[in-house]
Amino acid sequence: MAAGYRLIARVAKAHGTKGEVVAVPASGLPPVLDEGLRVAIVPPALKGSRWHVVSDVETSSTGQLVSLSGINDLGAARELAGKWILASEADLPADFAVHDSFQLMGRLVVDERLGELGRITEVMAGPANDVWVVDGERGETLIPVVEEMIVDFEPGDSPIGVSIPAGLAPWDTGEGRN
Repeated sequence: MAAGYRLIARVAKAHGTKGEVVAVPASGLPPVLDEGLRVAIVPPALKGSRWHVVSDVETSSTGQLVSLSGINDLGAARELAGKWILASEADLPADFAVHDSFQLMGRLVVDERLGELGRITEVMAGPANDVWVVDGERGETLIPVVEEMIVDFEPGDSPIGVSIPAGLAPWDTGEGRN
């Protein structure tokens, strides 16, 4: 099976004289650029390699300050502004799929105690963790994306199993299935 690639960030601008760039996460993803990650810049330049390795990265609230192999001066960094950064799905963090709004939208969410909650309609990026907005017949439920609440998650289309605390769903009385 061929390896898949994902857009993970966009180069917002050049930064500094040594070829650093500011990269912002794509499509609501968390920052996933990490030292040693092999990435492709698209669309590629007519000359030179599209492939680079992240040699240094610093994360801030405005994006990630990134140094890439082969990008050594301000001119080369400026040429990357507005381009996209791709990475192999196999090289991304193990928990990447639980933050990937592209793959999460429309997925069914089922709670161990309450049953079917509805489908994910939005992924909100928060400072501490993402939040899934789940819309169902009984209304909207906001589920923090934390390890303690996700009990069954497989990439693909299968339902996502969660275990949310009593009272998190606005209609939940805390007494079994409602």
